[in-house]
Amino acid sequence: MLARTLCFALQGVDGRPVWVETDVTGGMGSFSMVGLPDTAVRESKDRVTGALRNSGFAMPGGKITVNLSPADLKKEGAAFDLPIAVSIIAASRQAALPQLDKTLLLGELSLDGTLSPVRGALSMVIAACQQGIDCVVLPLENGAEVQSLSGMRIYPARNLLEAVNHLSGKMPLSAQIQRNYEDSLSVSTPSLDLSLVRGQQGARRALEIAAAGGHNLLMIGVPGSGKTMLARCLPGILPQMTFEEACETTRIHSVAGLLKPGQGLMTERPFRTPHHAVSAPALIGGGTDAKPGEISLAHNGVLFLDELPEYAPHVLEALRQPLEDGVATISRVRGKAQYLSRCMLVAGMNPCPCGYYGSRTRQCHCGEPAIRKYLSRISGPLLDRIDLQIEVDAVPVSEITASAPSEDSATVRARVQAARMLQLKRLSAHHLHCNAQMDGAALRELCPLSSQAQQLLSRAVEKMGISMRGYTRIIKMARTIADLAQEHEISPAHIAEAIQYRALDSKYWGG
Repeated sequence: MLARTLCFALQGVDGRPVWVETDVTGGMGSFSMVGLPDTAVRESKDRVTGALRNSGFAMPGGKITVNLSPADLKKEGAAFDLPIAVSIIAASRQAALPQLDKTLLLGELSLDGTLSPVRGALSMVIAACQQGIDCVVLPLENGAEVQSLSGMRIYPARNLLEAVNHLSGKMPLSAQIQRNYEDSLSVSTPSLDLSLVRGQQGARRALEIAAAGGHNLLMIGVPGSGKTMLARCLPGILPQMTFEEACETTRIHSVAGLLKPGQGLMTERPFRTPHHAVSAPALIGGGTDAKPGEISLAHNGVLFLDELPEYAPHVLEALRQPLEDGVATISRVRGKAQYLSRCMLVAGMNPCPCGYYGSRTRQCHCGEPAIRKYLSRISGPLLDRIDLQIEVDAVPVSEITASAPSEDSATVRARVQAARMLQLKRLSAHHLHCNAQMDGAALRELCPLSSQAQQLLSRAVEKMGISMRGYTRIIKMARTIADLAQEHEISPAHIAEAIQYRALDSKYWGG
């Protein structure tokens, strides 16, 4: 007898429907699986056999053929265990299981029949919803991951027997109660509050501008000046993620297998800090199966690269395209995938190998050639993609021990949120979310400059040797500075402040 169940395969962060067709016929006992299964899928035979027997079912005799359709789509992972087991039960008539073609089944089986969580559950359930499937049976620990999706009937099951009893109508499971995304946001708190940062008023201002406009930021300063701490405060002043952003971010982390069992939608913006020994595939994405890299795991959040010149130059150069396009395209022999990579790049570095070039407290012992060699590891095209460049000096002890508390993250976030609201209203027709995402057409339409502001910017470009990309980024920063001030026009003062954040090119790199 033939039986069919429905599952989904992952292509990047997208789900593709896969029909699990099982045919049980007489003859010599055998088990074959076709349809481009990978090793984990092929090994499901042993897991399914043990799970069936230990759940009170029998592995049927005769010839068993399992076809994963479409046949030209690579099938990976253990999510096919449950649909394979259920299709064998239905094909061998051990239980009457109606409407299997209208229910998404996914889950990894242990030998005792227990259902274990699988990666990519959110992507597969979203894809099922888009295909008109609104009924899902999945492992209990994947339930929280999809709990914020509306219009879906989610039935978390502990084991194979519970799933089969539900599908047969013998002991129906209760659909889990879906919760609003706003309820998840209410328990989100920043991991590091800006009130802990003493002094550094210039750096705090730059951090606020970067957060308000989604701009990339480079901090240059002596060791121990607080660059890392400032960067770690950034997620706490960014606006809270929308439901769409939370889904995008969670899908990437789920596909990468980074969600903890029982974890729901991610409500806090990601903060990724790869070590400077990271490889290009680990940073951009890749490997034999085209997995997401750090820049995609930081989507809608922050990618922090500390000690920037210590990264291999070819690794840093690989950042240029995904930073510009907001998408990392990974092509491999076994697969091709696109992962969103709209993140804020925040980098920290010392001004020289010893770290004290230009310091007011300690003398630098590096020679001019060593400093130039050190700084030359950062290319001009990469610097062009960093909007704000600031110097961060050591904080005096008097400021560290000051009793007056610094402004906290919640206060700064309120200003950032107000600026972002202006941007969303202005950019909605262009389907953009923040000023940093504006292209040339949006810039010309939405950021007109007065004659005085244009003259000031033109003089700065000629004197400082700023590239055309740097020119447009100054206008974007000025637009953000005006938004923070709740002003509709870009004034010369806004342009002047934005120009200051491009002055380190000429100081350190002679641009």
